[in-house]
Amino acid sequence: MAQTPQPTASSERDAPLFSQHAAIVLVMAVIIGGLVSALTYCKSRSLADAALAGLFAAGASAPVLHKLIG
Repeated sequence: MAQTPQPTASSERDAPLFSQHAAIVLVMAVIIGGLVSALTYCKSRSLADAALAGLFAAGASAPVLHKLIG
């Protein structure tokens, strides 16, 4: 009887969780969100406004960075 090869556990562990492209896009989006958040806090002195502005900037910049860096 012919045996089919079983997938090895090491090949599954070697695969990265994120691609390099995805990691760069996410890091850049977090940096942009942090900068916008810091600038908003300096202007308004409101943590809630700064958090919302930073989250919005990070979320809005991710698809743009994906297309630009791609």
